[in-house]
Amino acid sequence: MNPLKAGDIAPKFSLPDQDGEQVNLTDFQGQRVLVYFYPKAMTPGCTVQACGLRDNMDEFKKAGVEVLGISTDKPEKLSRFAEKELLNFTLLSDENHEVSQQFGVWGEKTFMGKTYDGLHRISFLIDANGYVEKVFDDFKTSNHYDIVMAYLKSA
Repeated sequence: MNPLKAGDIAPKFSLPDQDGEQVNLTDFQGQRVLVYFYPKAMTPGCTVQACGLRDNMDEFKKAGVEVLGISTDKPEKLSRFAEKELLNFTLLSDENHEVSQQFGVWGEKTFMGKTYDGLHRISFLIDANGYVEKVFDDFKTSNHYDIVMAYLKSA
């Protein structure tokens, strides 16, 4: 597994959102986008992480940052997740983990002694020109928002 680094060009992906509509990274040309990868909708850690973003969406808007959450869940499950947690940002379905692989976040994981391939919880801030500005790979689900915001305020 080899995640993209700051300065790399972000893959020009197109994925279905929670309503089955195609969303392209190029739709956000000229804006900064936080692309955050998370393992599974409706699990405790991912819910904490998503709700932290939800509760602070005004701050992201003020900073001029769009938020896109990506997991390998089907759009129907993302729709349930968004409704249940009243999420106010876009969730994208990367069922075949093609985009996860392009970003370098799909790879071997170990959980409770089992090793398997899965999605690593890594976030990428994409700048207005489509380059990776910053990679966030060292955070807990509960402080993800704080770490991203601290960076946005200092940048």
